[in-house]
This record gives sequence, structure tokens and C-alpha cells, in this order.
Amino acid sequence: MNATMRRVVIGATAVSMALSIAACGKAGDDKDSDSGSSSSGSKSIGLLLPDSVTARYEKFDKPYFDAKVKALCSDCKLEYANAAADSAKQAQQVSSMVTKGVKVIVISAQDSAAIKSSIQSAVDKGVKVVAYDRLAQGPVSAYVSFDNVKVGELQGQALLDSLGAKATPKAKVVMINGDDADPNAGQFKEGAHKALDGKVDIAYEQSGLWKDTVAAQKMSAAITQLGAKNIAGVYAANDGMAGGIANTLKGAKISGIPLTGQDAELAGIQRIVAGTQSSTVYKAFKPEAEAAAVLAVDLLEGKDIKALATETLTSGSGDKVPSQLLTPVSVTKANIKDTVIKDGLYTVADICTAEYAAACKTAGLQ
Repeated sequence: MNATMRRVVIGATAVSMALSIAACGKAGDDKDSDSGSSSSGSKSIGLLLPDSVTARYEKFDKPYFDAKVKALCSDCKLEYANAAADSAKQAQQVSSMVTKGVKVIVISAQDSAAIKSSIQSAVDKGVKVVAYDRLAQGPVSAYVSFDNVKVGELQGQALLDSLGAKATPKAKVVMINGDDADPNAGQFKEGAHKALDGKVDIAYEQSGLWKDTVAAQKMSAAITQLGAKNIAGVYAANDGMAGGIANTLKGAKISGIPLTGQDAELAGIQRIVAGTQSSTVYKAFKPEAEAAAVLAVDLLEGKDIKALATETLTSGSGDKVPSQLLTPVSVTKANIKDTVIKDGLYTVADICTAEYAAACKTAGLQ
């Protein structure tokens, strides 16, 4: 990756779960997050998220972003749309927001390369664009995300830690990466290879396209190719895919092997408690969403963002992008209390439903 990367260290923050501050829109909903509001004025900010399958976007990113914008700019108008995993639809949403008079668009691209021309068109019309969580191609003004290579390193190291003495160059590991259209997937993959290469044998590697069904199919193919008894562990690039893989492993009567994830989704945390997933990566949604909101409002008001976007990354289109990178945290059964519960992302009651009550007691959560 052509970028100078320096971690922005974030202290532990208490995360308020006040989701009532902004209603979660439905996938593909192009309505304003403010009911009946119009963005025809000069203070209008848009948020475009890529899909509604990944739980975090509607449940956390959107409400946290909306709340922070409103706190910083009470008379700002907010527009919101979800691409529902359709890159063509997201391109139309960008155009729609420009037509409505949105002045700053914060976008998590469904396809970072495909959205380039839409971003260029928006910028040509005087709109500022902030790439959110995924580094979109084109002339974006700023980028907010986590150190994604570090995310992959944490995933790979967690897999090695779980393997323990079994982590040898002969240990066969299955690697199911994210969607190649998402530049984050390439960075996660890069980081994971940094941690794993030479220490285990990555015997099967495919893309799971961020879909649990695809990941499950790839895992089934890996079992057929390698043999159930020969698989030492599985790298899954996120929790959604890990869920599909966990089901395939269970169906093949494979248990007790490490399975990574990412995003600290509730289902992923519950699988960690139950022992069917070994780790995830927690990327605190509130700091990321709030950082994007601050950048959006500053750009709207014509302020200098150099103090916030202190890194420079090079996008797939070769653009040098001022960036703000946050620090991810690895989560295992040992630190659930000190991460996602401490920050208020989930309560013990959220995690320890009836199905997981016994496992939670064993894990010391109840």
C-alpha cells in the first residue's frame, strides 16, 4: 500500500447506546434522516452506506454520525441512503444527493473503483466527499477509517495465538478473504499475510465476497480439497463470513479449531463465548462515525482539516488523500468484558441470551 501510516491512538471511550437519537433507515431508503427535512439549503450533509447486511452500518454508524452532526451543526440538514450492496444504486444515490443540493457527502463505497466517476462528477459540481471506512477512488477530500493493515495483523496473530504450539509451517490454514472490490479487504489480507506467512501453511485461499453463504461454500470446498482432519485453523475476514464458515465446520463435524472474524458483531461475540469462533476485531464505531461527522462539518464550513487528517494514503486511483486512522483492538473470550461490554457496545444481557447462558457463566460474564 503506497501510504505513510501512523496510528492514531484512541483511549478507551464509554460508548453511549442512545440509538433513539436517530432512526435507522431501511436498506435502500433515500429519505432524509430528519423526517420531512429538505436539503435545499447550503448546510446539507449526506451519508451513503454500502449495505444493510453488515449489522453495524444501520445500527451504529448511522445514528452515531447523525447525532454528532446535529451536535456540531444544529441547522444542518441530513440526507441518508443505503446501497443495499448494489454499486449501481449507490452511484444513483450520489447523483440524487448532488441534485438535492448536498454540499458534503460521506460515503462508504460498495465498490471503491466503480464509484470513482460519480465522485468526480460530484466534486466537479462543488461537493466535498469524505471516504468513510473504505478508501474510495477519485478526488475525495478526506478519509476516515481504522489502520486496516493492522486489523489483518491482529486477525493473523490471534489465529497464531489460538493455535499455540500447533502453529507450525506444516499447519494447514484456510483463508477466506473479503470482496476484492473493497480496498479494505486487500489491506486486511496484507496484514494477515504479514502475521501468518512462514508460520503456517495457507493451503487454501479464496474470496468470500463479504457473504456468509459464499464463505460457507468456499469452506466446504476447502474441506473437500484438504480433508477435514487436516485443517488447523480458518482465517475469515469478518464476522458475517465467520458465521457461514462456523455452520459449515459444524456440519462437517470439525470443532476446536481457531476461526477469526472482524467487526465485533453481536453474533460473532456470542460465537466466541460459545467457542465456535476464537476472535474478532473491535473497531469502535462511535469514534469512527464521530470523526467522519467532524470532518464533514469542518469541510462544510470551510475549515482546515489538517489537524484531524494527519496521515496521507494513496487510493487505487492514485489520489493522495488526507486520512484519519484509528486503532483497532483484538477481542477474544478473555477481554470481552474490557472491550465491547466496557464501551457499552453490548450489555451482558445482549450477549448472554438463553442459548448462551451456560457458556457465559463458564466465560465469567455472568
